[in-house]
Formats: sequence, C-alpha cells, structure tokens
Amino acid sequence: MFLFRRHQPRVTVGRALRRTSGGRPDAVLLDVREQPEWEAGHAPDAVHLPLSRLLAGSTLPPVAAGRTLLVICRSGRRSLEAAKLLTERGARAVNVEGGMIAWAAAGHPVVDERGNSGRIA
Repeated sequence: MFLFRRHQPRVTVGRALRRTSGGRPDAVLLDVREQPEWEAGHAPDAVHLPLSRLLAGSTLPPVAAGRTLLVICRSGRRSLEAAKLLTERGARAVNVEGGMIAWAAAGHPVVDERGNSGRIA
C-alpha cells in the first residue's frame, strides 16, 4: 500500500464545470486567487478562499467542508499547492489544469464581483 501519492490528482476545466454547476453538483470549485483577482473575474459557482489565508490556517467555508474540492487559480500553480495542502489536511482536493486562463479560453463563464461579465486578472 502506498502512503503518499506521487502526483496530485487533476481535472480539466470542462470536467470541473460539469462537476460544479447545475442542479446537483458533486464537487465545489474552490478559487484560491487573491481578492483583486477574484473581484475582476471568477467562475459563477466558485467559492473563494485565497491561498494566503489557507496557508495561514484558515478553514474551509461551510459550503465546501466535507465535499470534493476542485481547486483553481489563475494558471494552475497556486491551485496545485493548495490542493496538496488540503489533501494533507484530509480533504478530497483536485487541481484544475490550466486554471482560470484555461477556463476562460474554453469559453466558460467568468463574472466579476457584481455578477457582470468578468476578466481574468
């Protein structure tokens, strides 16, 4: 039996969208970008917890606790770090490949803090 995984699990943006939207999502999209990035544009159904707060010991928002977390950032680097940290803390966390750059490039919705069309900062 292996105690440690060699690679953090990952998911495409298309699969992340399917798993986190609609009437019965089976996972939560957790955006770990900082506040200004989040305000400029994020996925409509995402939950926000900046990596800096996660590293400082913040707990997950109640809506995300106990659920599979699909972790996203701008490009995939910070979300990989966050997914590893969350996994070490006992969460089921999966990195979203390519981050919000890939999300927007795939034509998936991006909204700003007011719910209007957003941009990736």
